[in-house]
Amino acid sequence: MTRTTSRKRTAVLAALTAAAGCLATVPAGAAPGQETGRGGSGLERCAGTGPVVCHFDVAPGTYDVAVTLGGTPAGSTSVAAETRRTLLAETVTAPGQRARRTFTVSVRTPEGEPTGPAGTPGLTLTFAGAAPAPAAVRVTPAPHARRILLVGDSTVCDQPGEPYSGWGQQLPQYLKRGAVVANYGDSGESSASYLESPALFPAVQPLVRRGDLVLVQLAHNDKQTGAAAYRANLTALVDGVRARGGRPALVTPVVRRWFNADATLNNDTALLVNGLGVNHPAEIRALSAELGTPLVDLTALTRKRVEELGPEASKALYLTAEKRDNTHTSVRGATEYARLVLDALREQRLIPERLVR
Repeated sequence: MTRTTSRKRTAVLAALTAAAGCLATVPAGAAPGQETGRGGSGLERCAGTGPVVCHFDVAPGTYDVAVTLGGTPAGSTSVAAETRRTLLAETVTAPGQRARRTFTVSVRTPEGEPTGPAGTPGLTLTFAGAAPAPAAVRVTPAPHARRILLVGDSTVCDQPGEPYSGWGQQLPQYLKRGAVVANYGDSGESSASYLESPALFPAVQPLVRRGDLVLVQLAHNDKQTGAAAYRANLTALVDGVRARGGRPALVTPVVRRWFNADATLNNDTALLVNGLGVNHPAEIRALSAELGTPLVDLTALTRKRVEELGPEASKALYLTAEKRDNTHTSVRGATEYARLVLDALREQRLIPERLVR
């Protein structure tokens, strides 16, 4: 079922004003389109139906979400928002058990890639998994949440369709309420096009608030960008973030799954050396030191992981089998790589431990 069709079949489960917050209670066994409002009964029938989709008529902004999962039967529920952003990994509830989870979500237009379709206004939450068991969900404004903004390409962005997934799309599941990911990654962008497109950095820069962490990963599409131009572009992005009071961090690109005969990735294709001989990761590392900008060496981290798995098992991280694609990641690969990013941020104390799930 497509996301659009799902929305058409799903009635609004709750819509209150943003100031008052929103509460929807899903009746057990309810088909999409039914609701009981506050205090609905029959929650024991929730397991086994779904996905259950909830839509909240709220304005663009940042919102805290509290969900209660579980019922009389066992449940196994994941939660995603908007364009397939994972907010909560699949969570198991034993028979009769209730589990309460909280997280913070970014609502924006367009809801996915900045140059993509606008999507549906408001906030859409999807409860899926082996046996989705949503019992209640509450949405309240969170204007002061700590924000992580992402500037990147297709390996970072909120990919609109399966089986693709960017690591930025999977990062929210690792954060607790009070920290939010706003992913402005966009497919096909280079360091130059991200600066130049009116829908990208010219639109994103004014959104940066003092103290926001802004992660920048652009390299995969800089195939014919010279070293001097590449460094100048990244410097302009860093300076633009700092001008707004943000905290920029440079991220080296995800490796391509391109093995040598000896099962290593020590080659230009895998390690993002472009057609002009520009070594993107090396340029980023040097520029980070020069500008005094934190560095997430995702090239080194993903290379280690891919080589550790080897030529066969590493296919599952990419879309090798599905699309003959050794650049873009599967949901599993994006999830693992998001964890690598998170751990690097924790090690450098760029995100408080109390906000990590």
